[in-house]
Amino acid sequence: MSALKTGLLAGLLSATALTAQAADLRIALQSDADVLDPDQSRTFVGRIVYASLCDKLVDITPDLELIPQLATGWEWSEDGTSLTMTLREGVVFHDGTPFNAQAVSDNIDRSQNLEESRRKSELKSVTGVDVVDDYTVRFNMAAPDATLLAQFADRAGMMVSPTAAKAAGADFGLNPVCSGPFSFKERVAQDRIALERFPDYWNAGEIHFDSVTFLPIPDTTVRLANLQSGDIDMLERLAATDLAQAEGDGGIDVERAVSLGYQGITINVNNGDKGDNPWGNDERLRQALSYALDRDAINQVVFEGAFAPGNQPFPPTSPWYDTDHPVPARDVDKAKALLAEAGFPDGIDLEVQVPNTTVPLQLMQVVQAMAAEAGINVEITSKEFATLLADQSAGDYQASQIGWSGRVDPDGNIHQFMTTGGGINDSHYSDPKVDDMLNNARASTDFDARKAEYDSARDILIDDMPIVYLYHQTWIWALDSDLEGFTAYPDGMIRLEGVTLDK
Repeated sequence: MSALKTGLLAGLLSATALTAQAADLRIALQSDADVLDPDQSRTFVGRIVYASLCDKLVDITPDLELIPQLATGWEWSEDGTSLTMTLREGVVFHDGTPFNAQAVSDNIDRSQNLEESRRKSELKSVTGVDVVDDYTVRFNMAAPDATLLAQFADRAGMMVSPTAAKAAGADFGLNPVCSGPFSFKERVAQDRIALERFPDYWNAGEIHFDSVTFLPIPDTTVRLANLQSGDIDMLERLAATDLAQAEGDGGIDVERAVSLGYQGITINVNNGDKGDNPWGNDERLRQALSYALDRDAINQVVFEGAFAPGNQPFPPTSPWYDTDHPVPARDVDKAKALLAEAGFPDGIDLEVQVPNTTVPLQLMQVVQAMAAEAGINVEITSKEFATLLADQSAGDYQASQIGWSGRVDPDGNIHQFMTTGGGINDSHYSDPKVDDMLNNARASTDFDARKAEYDSARDILIDDMPIVYLYHQTWIWALDSDLEGFTAYPDGMIRLEGVTLDK
């Protein structure tokens, strides 16, 4: 072969490789994310975007082991009141700001003191941060906090550029600057969030896409159709009703993992004027709603039996589940009796806001039919998810069908929802005894001691019931069969290190 032909062939092969490398990975989300600021956000899909945008101090394995990410190691003091971390060197934020101990200190300060921050409850135990040297940082606490490392594996541990955060203030989410494998490019609400490859990423060799675009497609059938047509490469939360169809398509692979979280109905008990009503003021009504529901039937009818019925923030398979309060059987007569005791023998109305996506609407239609048999007239109000969250935070709701994606440490599934002033306590539920129990559980690293506190809190919460828990889902992803290297995680996140698309 001539030198000219050899050179042309090499150039062609190089161009082909570049074309493959330049692929845009397109991922369909069940809904649009809320604000792209780790301190302010709360949506599950927002966390999926963050997995590509914002690295954390620590991460998890599929088996829920805590492992290094931006921190390479850590050590607790003997009394458990300080945590010293060694940080990864050579890391920069997307704007070129260096990542170091001072940056970590600035991030914790922002999470604790930004007026709009939702991370305050998660970092409440941290009383101060010492910059030991450029790559060593120490977190000080007034008392031991067994949850802190797990918090750093989530949004509280996501590091943003102090330079960008200081300049933008509460508007940081309009142009987020982190240190993950992809940097922010653009966002069109309800249409797309586009990220582009960050060439200076510390683990750039494991990233094989030049860009990733997240597309909110609420309708599950449309999401699957887009995957089958090749318009997207991957979707999160495949509907259980579409599972057989996806598994029967030779061009699609299905991956799944049991989640850490739950779905339920949050009742407004004291969040503004809309909490001052019979549903907010009388726990017997909330108990009646729970007894009116057949959780096993919901799982079969809506989810083809793929999920697990539930009545607590932890699934029945969890070591933290309180077996003294098992998932209750449906009891319509008991529900009617509780309504009568509460002064509503002829029934009562309940307005429930619901995300405007297929599965939540199907779920609530089944709940609506079951509740009606007990005399509870459920009125379903469908809302775009970000609007639903905003209204829930503001107290502009009576009840809300919403869930939680779950956290590695049990504290993450209950403390911020049930303690007075908790960061995501949109019900505004408050009981000093529950506060003490959940705070005590944070202060111990002993399993039995923590379990006793959670069980004692459950003894109260099973009656007060600010959240009527319904089920625990299994995360199901559907992806192009040419997409390789994807690993399913119980937290439902999409990690792109080592993932390739060979088309």
